[in-house]
Amino acid sequence: MPEISRFFGIVIGMFYEEHGVPHFHAAYAGQKASVEIQSGATHGQLPPAIQRLVLEWAALHRAELLENWQRARQGQPLARIAPLE
Repeated sequence: MPEISRFFGIVIGMFYEEHGVPHFHAAYAGQKASVEIQSGATHGQLPPAIQRLVLEWAALHRAELLENWQRARQGQPLARIAPLE
């Protein structure tokens, strides 16, 4: 999974070959979830505090995430996105 951001031990990535609604993946301490970029719907398991951080970060970077989704669909390199601070 190409990594696009990392903060507080959370790794954010996006796969090239995935379909469906635009989404990204978050991993933390062996737990993983996918997050829909537009709605914030989360599928998988993350600790509640970590999920809140991921959703906060996603809200701040929604446009960049959608741009990366388009890049991935076209097989282009993904851009790094600033971490949550």
